Amino acid sequence: MPKIYFIDVTNRDGVQTAKLGLSKLEKTLINMYLNDMGVFQSEFGFPTTRHETYYLQANLELAEMGVIKPIRLGGWIRAIVDDVETAFKLVPELRHLNLSISTSDQMIQSKFRGKKTRKDIINGMLAAVDAARAHGAESIGVNAEDASRTDLDFLIEFGLAAKEHGTDRLRYCDTLGYDNPFTIYESIRALVEKVGLPVELHCHGDLGMAEANSMAGAKGAIDGGQDVYINTTVNGIGERAGNADLVATVLAVTKSKNFARKYQLGNPIDLAKAWKTARFASYAFGVPIPINQPGVGANAFAHSSGIHADGILKDPENYELFSFEELGRGEPDFVETGREIIAGQYSGISGFSHVMGKMEVSFGSKDDAREILELVRYANVEAQKPLVQDELAFIAKYPQIARKLLTLKPLE
Repeated sequence: MPKIYFIDVTNRDGVQTAKLGLSKLEKTLINMYLNDMGVFQSEFGFPTTRHETYYLQANLELAEMGVIKPIRLGGWIRAIVDDVETAFKLVPELRHLNLSISTSDQMIQSKFRGKKTRKDIINGMLAAVDAARAHGAESIGVNAEDASRTDLDFLIEFGLAAKEHGTDRLRYCDTLGYDNPFTIYESIRALVEKVGLPVELHCHGDLGMAEANSMAGAKGAIDGGQDVYINTTVNGIGERAGNADLVATVLAVTKSKNFARKYQLGNPIDLAKAWKTARFASYAFGVPIPINQPGVGANAFAHSSGIHADGILKDPENYELFSFEELGRGEPDFVETGREIIAGQYSGISGFSHVMGKMEVSFGSKDDAREILELVRYANVEAQKPLVQDELAFIAKYPQIARKLLTLKPLE
């Protein structure tokens, strides 16, 4: 039986959300948390973007060290040969790629201004796929942007051409959140039956159906005989109304009525890491978790009504489909209201040593402490907010990697 896998795109689609962003250290922590959860792949950035170069290289080094492993780290580029050449010039160790090109007539006529035909779209994609293979790419996903508004026959032609050139997956992008669970099921099932490739589902929430569409599309792919890779972001952060939320989609796939009996995960997801991951992303993006967010919202396990409170005290399963412990929740959440020493961009060695001492991190000498403090200062300059304990611990444990993360590649 084909399986369901998760490819999280927080560090690509999430960070290109208008008015939001993450520091390179924050993106690295997201990759580590996703790895701990059991996510199959993180779309960890843009390898043609120079300011990402050292970040991407550093994360691939962490993967080689076994720190970010077994999760795959995949880059996103346009399906253009020049982008492929640039990506492997800047990040030679890159092994997993998604190549993206628009396929709908709307985009061909109005985005490309009539300068491309359907044949040009396919030929350009194939040239990019061949170039990526020539550079040693181990896995390639081909993205059909605006797939939900693309003529299905052309989408099948596009997918068959990609398959003939050795593409591993076809990404169906519901770029505008246009699909609904009924249409996406039909489209995905027809697509996989005709093309015979695993499918990625990239759903947006413009009409509030990103998670539902992801589930329906997954069902269509598996019913059609292929593995499926659901794209998500942490807390649903993404362009416009966002993407399918990682935690909500995992919960839907594993907890909804009868679904998990037939449609199973390819590798287990550790939901006990969900609360920590969601909270960090909320802090890093500066976007509060909605009070009614599935699993991780403040009210997800809150009961006020007398009937509900009575029922939950008698048996939690009366009013809860799953337990808060499964999501890694349950510890009291305290905020410092008295004296607080923060390691920031203007910290001195005394205050910094105090903060690290509370974390039970010690240094061999004052020079070692000063070296880490200097990196922490730079990290605070980039993030423009106090670092969380995991960030401080990361810098102390991997100072050379941190140095790379904090270095931007200037224009040449």
